[in-house]
Amino acid sequence: MSMYLHPQALCESDQVGEGTRIWAFAHIMRGAVIGRDCNIGGGTFVESGAVIGDRVTIKNQVMLWDGIHIHDDAFIGPGVIFCNDKFPRSPRMPEVAHRYDNPANWRDSTIIKRGATVGAGAVILAGLTIGQFAMVGAGAVVTRDVRPHELVVGNPAKWAGWVCACGRRLSREMTCPVCAKVFRIDDDKPIDASIR
Repeated sequence: MSMYLHPQALCESDQVGEGTRIWAFAHIMRGAVIGRDCNIGGGTFVESGAVIGDRVTIKNQVMLWDGIHIHDDAFIGPGVIFCNDKFPRSPRMPEVAHRYDNPANWRDSTIIKRGATVGAGAVILAGLTIGQFAMVGAGAVVTRDVRPHELVVGNPAKWAGWVCACGRRLSREMTCPVCAKVFRIDDDKPIDASIR
């Protein structure tokens, strides 16, 4: 099974995995890497240097820039905004043009770990890591790293609880109401207590 490219999508990359679907008006630039069995929504833009793992869902109107790394099984909601430069200026401005001669001078990588969710319309500032199975609420503005299984909401995004790998919020007793997994806090993050 090869990838599916909608007739009104543009894919310049030759590094797109089997089973991936790219929908109308999406643009994948040469040098972008997309894994297997992904779903890339309409109007999405993936710049050269962005890396997307396997089984990732990218909803409509998401912009992924150079230095954004999305690991396997992540979900990126519609209209999510990523940043890759902490001090952006126009590279054409004479005072900073030299800085933009080399991406190492300005690019800050952002990492979305396995199974994490970034809700619709969230803004993720440059240089951050969203931990494994973390959840960023819709419209949140993330200004700091998000720990594994952490739920953050608001502007700026703040801790609002913990979530299971299945996506449900853990109870005060650190139990998932859906899959009944029990977690314990270890090193300031939840750990599945059934794993030894």
